[in-house]
Amino acid sequence: MKRTITHLADGRELLYFDRRDDADRSTIDERELPPRPAASELRYDPLTEEWIAVAGHRQGRTFLPPASECPLCPSTPGHSTEIPSPAYDVVVFENRFPSFSAQLGEYSQVGGLSEVRPGIGRCEVVCFTSDHDSSFSELSADQVELVMEAWIDRTAELSAMPGVEQVFCFENRGAEIGITLTHPHGQIYAYPYVTPRTKLSLGAAERHRERTGRNLFADVLAAEREAGVRVIASNEHWTAFVPAAARWPVEIHIYPHRQVPDLGGLEAAERAAFGPLYTDVLRRLDGLFGVAMPYVAGWHQAPVNAGRDLSYAHLELFSVRRAPGKLKYLAGSESGMGAFVNDVLPEETAHLLRSVVTN
Repeated sequence: MKRTITHLADGRELLYFDRRDDADRSTIDERELPPRPAASELRYDPLTEEWIAVAGHRQGRTFLPPASECPLCPSTPGHSTEIPSPAYDVVVFENRFPSFSAQLGEYSQVGGLSEVRPGIGRCEVVCFTSDHDSSFSELSADQVELVMEAWIDRTAELSAMPGVEQVFCFENRGAEIGITLTHPHGQIYAYPYVTPRTKLSLGAAERHRERTGRNLFADVLAAEREAGVRVIASNEHWTAFVPAAARWPVEIHIYPHRQVPDLGGLEAAERAAFGPLYTDVLRRLDGLFGVAMPYVAGWHQAPVNAGRDLSYAHLELFSVRRAPGKLKYLAGSESGMGAFVNDVLPEETAHLLRSVVTN
């Protein structure tokens, strides 16, 4: 793998990840771009003990442009994009409209009990392929490995940045999810705090260890593998299953069989085995209702400075589609109280996904 670092016209960092060592990445971004926005402000909610990012500059981000104006495709004569080169394998660059960044602005206190501080961190875009009309499910095993190498590289580098407490690699896919660009891509958030979901999971893992002396995530995986009824697919190194207490009509967790805190802990064989299983799962999703399934998929990794011995890196995926032509909307119970009601039995979802015939 060849890794090339360059910069866009406004100073943002861009990295090419190539399979070939002779890839030429000398093309320069010659666009005239506005100054980079200041980092968002973080406001503390004393009622939930959570940090909320307020990033007004994101209102102006690019929204569903036509394919001819896609900013994630390679640049062509007459159309310069975020990727200067005329072709690429995998690209990562700093988001032009970030929720977190190192560009400090002016921040003032808002009064009351809410503390305000800069949203220090970083947000990056990961382009999985230069093919605008492709999807992650269509990537070759080699291409998935290259994407994983990019995730690993960025997790390590972002984790070393001052102020970063957690790194989250994820993909939003489908108009129903609220995507703003259709080109196959994901994002990476380097948070200046440990996210609420991770705090909850690690708290549960710590209490489980105190009671049993074992790792909670490893025990969940072992129980699902033993039960078998919710397992969708598996190989020597990975298992994909619908969790017993799934919140979403379609929800899948994918675990490596060996506990590692983050993606960087995976061995070469484990990295290679992920792609074939994951793309099979994604094809099953698309075959479930005969339409491209909208989903959110993200890697749950250990925080930078806390709970690393408790953590177990794994991928979680969910979809808001509950049936052909029907979506699950977060209504009063879910939105107002965070109390989920799932209309679909997890065992039935697993059965349906196993029944899908994939190529």
